[in-house]
Amino acid sequence: MIQNLKYPTAAKEAKVQGMVVVSFIVTAESKVDGIEILRGIGSGCDQEAVRVISQSGTWTPAKKEGKTVATKMTLPVQFKL
Repeated sequence: MIQNLKYPTAAKEAKVQGMVVVSFIVTAESKVDGIEILRGIGSGCDQEAVRVISQSGTWTPAKKEGKTVATKMTLPVQFKL
């Protein structure tokens, strides 16, 4: 997933670095839903983190008592020049 990350041009020019914290739900059907930025750094990095998460494909859903369930996930995305 991280290999698909493209450092935004505006962030490169402004030398913006840091961590974007993204929250999302992995549904029982293995899809990503409800993506939110919990902590952003701007300059296009927040949008790029959302793009990468939304295009990350299917995830393995959590199981509770033998049944798949939706789970809230939090993922840090590091931007470093």
